[in-house]
Amino acid sequence: MPDPFEHFQRWFAKAEKAEPNDPNAMAVASATPEGRPSVRMVLLKEWDRRGFVFYTNLESRKGDELRTNPFAALLFHWKSLKRQIRIEGPVSLVAEAEADAYFTSRARSSRLGAWASQQSRPLRSRTTLLRRVAEYEATYFGGAVPRPPFWSGYRVEPEHFEFWRDMPFRLHERLVYTRAEGGWNTERLYP
Repeated sequence: MPDPFEHFQRWFAKAEKAEPNDPNAMAVASATPEGRPSVRMVLLKEWDRRGFVFYTNLESRKGDELRTNPFAALLFHWKSLKRQIRIEGPVSLVAEAEADAYFTSRARSSRLGAWASQQSRPLRSRTTLLRRVAEYEATYFGGAVPRPPFWSGYRVEPEHFEFWRDMPFRLHERLVYTRAEGGWNTERLYP
């Protein structure tokens, strides 16, 4: 039986060895309720058979879009390997304990930055941001920095995978897995 998670594992392991910068970088596409798309790069922080997880400010543009239209598309592109993987599916928030555990693993400066950044909102100057970081450093001086209530992770539960491999003369290989009752259907696509 074909298994897209094993396929992902093999390709991701190669990327971790070959890709010089952030092999876990992925584009995340979301859309407004009206269908207007937006895309940005984030880092994959964990994955398993339940899905692919990234973390963000829930009040950011992507957070707003995923709250009102809870579907996303992911794209991993490893230029050095001439490969890419597309993943599509519904999103859900990770469990509070999971978000807390990941937040605690981040550098202290990153935790303070999560509090200070009003992600996706207008910023008058970099000085304003640095002042906010200093204010939170003073607030949590010498103590733990808790996870903000507006910061968590999203899990994309795959319903669709596409594995693309560059081939000579633009005769690329494309293999699609689509979730079906009891497993996955597979098919090849023309380049």
